[in-house]
Amino acid sequence: MQQKSYIGDLIEALQIFQKYIGPDTYPTHCQHDVLYVNADVDKVSDEDMARLDELGFFPESEYNEGFMSFRYGSC
Repeated sequence: MQQKSYIGDLIEALQIFQKYIGPDTYPTHCQHDVLYVNADVDKVSDEDMARLDELGFFPESEYNEGFMSFRYGSC
């Protein structure tokens, strides 16, 4: 049985986000144990939203400034 590749999941998620992030100089940031991606939640398709959820990313609700994940390590 092949072990799950979390780096592969992260790369797949970033490839999805690439479709929704403009020429942002700083598309990601970290705080404590959270990775944030500055993608416009309203522009993400339902299909991509579902896949991002499977990959551990969900909309950041407090400030509505993109997505967040606890899955990929601490900062």
